[in-house]
Amino acid sequence: MIRVTFVCLGNICRSPMAELLFKKMVKERGLTDSFEVTSCGTFSYEDGSPLHDPARETLRAHGVSGDHTARKVTMDDVVKSDYLLVMDESNQSDLTEFAGVAGKGKIYMLMSFTPRGGAVADPWFTHDFEKAYADIEEGCRCFLDFILQKGV
Repeated sequence: MIRVTFVCLGNICRSPMAELLFKKMVKERGLTDSFEVTSCGTFSYEDGSPLHDPARETLRAHGVSGDHTARKVTMDDVVKSDYLLVMDESNQSDLTEFAGVAGKGKIYMLMSFTPRGGAVADPWFTHDFEKAYADIEEGCRCFLDFILQKGV
């Protein structure tokens, strides 16, 4: 079982979009039993909130559905995850500080699995959820290819 946790700031846009999209990708490949996928945020101020409406609408437009309730990352998430995939440098810094040695070798930028690297565009500020979706789709696809090359 490969445990993947997607992480962003508040866990209402990018990381739950990645979680729901990655779950769909895994299901389409018949690999649901090989993965445990979740998401969370580095801060708790959105705890209990649903997926942000524009994020939900963007996912639906691409045939992705699912429920989500925002929550803050816990040390249990860090310890149990094989991969903690963050959306940007700020998330990486916050999570690395929080996780300490328990996160060593587990925290990666999602886009680091793509040829171009960088961060997932933050739609909270740009309101461009399609750009965020495109980044997330590319990152998730490349990450899944990486995992499959390693052998599930």
